[in-house]
Amino acid sequence: MESTFSSPAEAALQREAGVPGLLTPLPDLDQVYELERVAGFVRDLGCERVALQFPDQLLGDAVAVAARLEETTGSKMFILGDTAYDSCCVDVLGAEQAGAQALIHFGPACLSPPARPLPVTFVLGHRSVALELCVKAFEAQNPDPKAPVVLLSEPACAHALEALATLLRPRYLDLLVSSPAFPLPVGSLSPEPKPLERFGRRFPLAPGRRLEEYGAFYVGGSEASPDLDLDPDLSRLLLGWAAGRPFSSCCPDTGKTQDEGARAGRLRARRQYLVERARDARVVGLLAGTLGVAQHREALAYLRNLTRAAGKRSYVLALGRPTPAKLANFPEMDVFVLLACPLGALSPQLSGSFFRPILAPCELEASCNPAWPPPGLAPYLTHYADLLPGSPFHVPLPPPESELWETPDVSLITGELRPPPDWKSSNDPGSLAVTPRPQLELAESSPAASFLSSRSWQGLEPRLGQMPVTEAVSGRRGIAIAYEDEGNS
Repeated sequence: MESTFSSPAEAALQREAGVPGLLTPLPDLDQVYELERVAGFVRDLGCERVALQFPDQLLGDAVAVAARLEETTGSKMFILGDTAYDSCCVDVLGAEQAGAQALIHFGPACLSPPARPLPVTFVLGHRSVALELCVKAFEAQNPDPKAPVVLLSEPACAHALEALATLLRPRYLDLLVSSPAFPLPVGSLSPEPKPLERFGRRFPLAPGRRLEEYGAFYVGGSEASPDLDLDPDLSRLLLGWAAGRPFSSCCPDTGKTQDEGARAGRLRARRQYLVERARDARVVGLLAGTLGVAQHREALAYLRNLTRAAGKRSYVLALGRPTPAKLANFPEMDVFVLLACPLGALSPQLSGSFFRPILAPCELEASCNPAWPPPGLAPYLTHYADLLPGSPFHVPLPPPESELWETPDVSLITGELRPPPDWKSSNDPGSLAVTPRPQLELAESSPAASFLSSRSWQGLEPRLGQMPVTEAVSGRRGIAIAYEDEGNS
């Protein structure tokens, strides 16, 4: 039987975790999974118990990799094959349950800092890159040798960017190479000057230069799956990149290129529509989409205060991975906001099948904070940590007496004028709001009660005084499959 707040039990049995057997030939395991570097990481820490986290598509190699590491290090390996949320995040909770002293993450990663300190190393994979084809594609997309361009890639192709830059630098003078923003080892010093960190990458900008000055050349993806929803990493790059700068992608296998300007425009238009839906919403469901990423508690408190300031009611829902069946149990919600890692907030399953739209925290900020965006800069932020106090992108809420709260606003969806929100301080629990009526009556103002009143069926009605009084009579006896007054079947 399917539980109200969980996925069906049969789904776990019917789901295929991965292709049976080895996905990678045994002679290639050392190179693909960087087993020599991983073994050195384990030996340097002196760990006796190590957790190995694999995504579903790599579980076929998990047993062979664990056996090889146990043989070379002498440590006990535990395979984490099913995470509570997205597999791109470090499953610190699962590692602690196994008593692991360190964790090795295989596959695509969002590189978000974990909520609890734990030694972690990442193995992003090594996808082959046709360098000569990529060089020709780059030259075709960037004929001006003086134009500033950043080299980007999907995580599995990051190993080839320096080699690609070496082939391009004799001609191109202003070339910048990005690198994955791996967390620094405990006790190590930050490099000086500190590179810019955005989109899970590091950009070694020269003094006085800004990332908004550069175009982008992305190595990754495939021709078989051109749909942008299939790659949340590319989606966050297109949303956050400067709108006026060129952005092109290149398939690492064939060298086929594509101008991403049109798809970036469609993405921004879709996100602007979600902002309008959030502005019209009265009840917001905050989905706890992670428990292992740092500052998730602070972000949840910040979003609750943000919705309260905008005159909206919010409810926190901890349901694991969101599915249409789970969220359909909460029809009174107008929109949902997924508090997850940058890749989880743009995961492909959020694009359809849900009866209410699912937003990212940045879109809720844009809909509830009248001072957003920052002056002179309107970035799209996929990580909720960028919205919190202390971040360079944080925008404080205006004071209650500010005119920004009284600015007339018309919904682009319904065409109606939105009333200004009633300010509620962060100390107000917001559980009860008493509204005076002209008849000197007091009534509790609740969006949930308003939603209930609009439904055609509101539950059993007592109808006191409207039904005639009758004596009690004996009812049917037995159980549902065989009552006493029913014949034998």
